[in-house]
Amino acid sequence: MAKRLVFNGFSMNAVSHVFHGLWRRPDTRQTSFNELETWVDLVRILEKAKFDALFVADVIGVDPAYKGSWDTYINEAVQIPINDSGALIGALIGATENLGLTLTSSILQEHPFNFARKLSTLDHLSKGRIGWNIVTSVSHNAAQNFGLDRIVPHDERYAWADEYVEVLYKLWEGSWDEGAVINDAAANRYADPSKIHRIHHEGRRYKVLGPHLSQPSRQRTPVLFQAGASRAGRAFAARNAEGTFIVAVNPEGARRQITETRALVAAAGRDPHDLLFIQGLNVVVGGTEEEARRKARDYDEDVSVDGLLAHISRDLGIDLGRLDPDRPVEELEIDGVQGVIRAFEEGHPGQKATVRDLGQAYAHACRITGTPETIANQLEEWQRAGIDGVNLIYSTTPGSFIEFAQEVIPVLQARGLAQKDYGPGTYRERLFPGSGPRLNARHPAAAYRNAFAEQRLREPAE
Repeated sequence: MAKRLVFNGFSMNAVSHVFHGLWRRPDTRQTSFNELETWVDLVRILEKAKFDALFVADVIGVDPAYKGSWDTYINEAVQIPINDSGALIGALIGATENLGLTLTSSILQEHPFNFARKLSTLDHLSKGRIGWNIVTSVSHNAAQNFGLDRIVPHDERYAWADEYVEVLYKLWEGSWDEGAVINDAAANRYADPSKIHRIHHEGRRYKVLGPHLSQPSRQRTPVLFQAGASRAGRAFAARNAEGTFIVAVNPEGARRQITETRALVAAAGRDPHDLLFIQGLNVVVGGTEEEARRKARDYDEDVSVDGLLAHISRDLGIDLGRLDPDRPVEELEIDGVQGVIRAFEEGHPGQKATVRDLGQAYAHACRITGTPETIANQLEEWQRAGIDGVNLIYSTTPGSFIEFAQEVIPVLQARGLAQKDYGPGTYRERLFPGSGPRLNARHPAAAYRNAFAEQRLREPAE
């Protein structure tokens, strides 16, 4: 039996996520994103089909990044308006029992002390089903919304992220020892002060005394994800992430990226399989191959090319609306999401990406079209290339998820490629069977366990 794949429903708390323009179709509920019922219906579809998680992407700014203006973003709802992913995840805890719930939060948008408490709270309330997608943000407006003049340079953002997660690891893993919670009503002792510690963090960006105000949740640290595919992003994932989201344009491109990154994981002192690779894929299902191709053509007719190029322009930090579409991308100075370019070139060895190629790669390269059996065959090919799971990108919602759940999942279950039921335990235990609910000892966060044991909880000197 093949090892099963992980399946996430991939969405955004917005009108338009990836395939811009399709929100106008009558067969989608994208403009109902402000209504809780829309999301409750979605997670129940995913949970009934035994998806592993709902993963909610997020952005925190809108730039005049396409044709010198922000008009395309506003006119076409390109990830604006958008609501907070964490608030949505919190609202969906009570509507689910087993589904993992992964939110996105940037190092820009919240101080790590408060963020640590928020995620501990969500992990408590969900009984250990929370994941965090760690992002550094690419938008100048995102930086400006949080007090900076512009976004910091690419590699510096990852240095910032290193300190951000260091503070979190100290709070989640080191501030409360195992056994700190006594819950002894007769003795009037809920917790043991000798097992709770300040962290005394002083770094370049943060000064945090502690202690963590939440007692440890089932996972302590939520399941950690990361999506950057640049060299700095991959190195960060190799050190910190348990799952990384990739957008390879074909299985061979995925194989190259996975092989390279697994070597980085090993170099960081971890097992290469401590990191799961989750490929973004759009799936169009038909009863016949021709029906599937017809549906794909129908979607393509409604996709907005301007919306796609505006999306990519923001991520790359380059206004593609002002460039010759046949200009080689290597001539541009890229300081945004470098992984989009790397993914195309890894999937097309020897071919240099042009501006035109970027739009094509983004819109179509990660699509699988066909009957349920054909789709299962292609997913097996992606699995042989090394992926561990799929972020299912919708064309319409919840329609794309319903079709996949009803038509493809049973075929995958019959082949052992999709789970038939949820395993026991937390989100982490289901992704890594036999691992236990906490981060393993190879993860850098584990170094902070008992690191502050010699310090007593006491008020700082006046």
